[in-house]
Amino acid sequence: MTEGNELNRAHLYILAGILIAIGLLIFAYKARVVGFPIGHETESHAWKVEARLRFIATGHPVKASLLIPTQSKRYPILDETFVSGNYGIVTTADQANRKAVWSVRDDIGKRTLYYQATIGMQQNAPDEAPRPQKKQAAKAPDFSGTTLEAAEALMKEVKKRSADAGSLVLQLIKFLNRTPPDQNVKLLLGLKPSSKKKVRVAVYLLNHAGVPARMVTGIRLNGGPHDFTRKTEAMNWLEFHDGKRWVSFDVVGGKSPVPPNWFRWCVGSGSPATVEGAEHLRLVFSVRPLVEEALTAAVGRMEVSHPFFLKFSLFSLPVSTQAVYRVLLLVPVGAFLLVLMRNLVGMKTFGTFMPVLIALAFRETGLFKGILIFVMLVALGLAVRFWLERLKLLLVPRLAAVLIVVVGLMTALSIFSKALGGHTGLSVALFPMVILTMTIERMSILVEERGFGEALISGVGSIICAALAYLVMNIKQLEHLVFVFPELLLVLLGMTLILGRYTGYRLMDLYRFRALAKG
Repeated sequence: MTEGNELNRAHLYILAGILIAIGLLIFAYKARVVGFPIGHETESHAWKVEARLRFIATGHPVKASLLIPTQSKRYPILDETFVSGNYGIVTTADQANRKAVWSVRDDIGKRTLYYQATIGMQQNAPDEAPRPQKKQAAKAPDFSGTTLEAAEALMKEVKKRSADAGSLVLQLIKFLNRTPPDQNVKLLLGLKPSSKKKVRVAVYLLNHAGVPARMVTGIRLNGGPHDFTRKTEAMNWLEFHDGKRWVSFDVVGGKSPVPPNWFRWCVGSGSPATVEGAEHLRLVFSVRPLVEEALTAAVGRMEVSHPFFLKFSLFSLPVSTQAVYRVLLLVPVGAFLLVLMRNLVGMKTFGTFMPVLIALAFRETGLFKGILIFVMLVALGLAVRFWLERLKLLLVPRLAAVLIVVVGLMTALSIFSKALGGHTGLSVALFPMVILTMTIERMSILVEERGFGEALISGVGSIICAALAYLVMNIKQLEHLVFVFPELLLVLLGMTLILGRYTGYRLMDLYRFRALAKG
């Protein structure tokens, strides 16, 4: 028999350990990888990005194109809109870029088309580059004749000072940024080279040397939450493939990788925007920082990176249903607290879960007013119950009679409260009527069997446990955790199973056996 008990105990502890481990692993994965915030007031920075295409239509069919950002784990696109006016809009995608194309049969005059996107940020996620074919065009139309000779001479010198693709890029950037510039560099860049020209030349030279490279166009995401909307200039940087991955490099600043707030807009040496049937095209970028709830941002990121989690999570439910589960998921927390109070502290209560249900009612009435209403209902119900005892009713009719009286008392209290201009009584209906009825019945039986003192101890214990459950279940951080991470209920379940085998001393026993301790 002892071996059987020990075997059952071992099975219990193994099962509890597995449940706790699963719950904590899922919790850690959602917090670290998916990015769900642990704090209920955690804020996350996001940006409202806008691209405006301005041009003058000349009375012909107009077709305007804009390369737009692709989804990434570091910077997920939470929302995007297109303002098109009377233009039709379609979006396409290839291996490297997405493109928005506006078109109209004929138009004339000044026009402005808008692309707007809300960009979130995942701190720990890598900024994964799009994966087009590694090999880029090895020749650019700008380079031929003397410029081609200058390029070959420059790369010959650079190769002497490098050992691999990374050092080759670093040496090339140093040559391009030298002051005064090398004669070959001067010939390739011209008298007043722009940063875009430097990146384009670097891409060509690397491709010519057999190193896959490309130009990236992006914008800088300003970080201050109190900044205002402002225009920002497009910027360009270099990406080269080191044999395993694409590596970013700031050609002008000579730094790798580029700063984390540089947001990739598109890939390629061409212009991000083009227009046919119009003139004077101008592309303007604006960035406005947003501060939003981290939970909202995490749900948006989950739509991109973990759609399976979103489909089978509480966030896939209607908002009204989510509100119900925000409260319902707190019931196991209250039940676990009741386990602690009964099995470890030794508190006596009426019923097993009555204090938890009463605590839920306290969430609407408030703690002190709720306790007052509870005491009034139980006291009046007990008076009626003792009066019914004289009628010698059977159990079921007696319980039904007490239930009717309880409902009547609750109704009267609500009407009386409303007549006095109060609103607390209107929440009395949230008290579990059947639980109150059973509490009154058990309390009356306990008075008859063990006396009023024992019944009072159990009644006070029930109120204390309900009050503690209310205080714990009213913690916003706890409500956030059990709703966003419901897998933590597995941890509660494992701990409850462990406490279920506890048969040792309780804290109340210290008071009960104080005489023995003195002896």
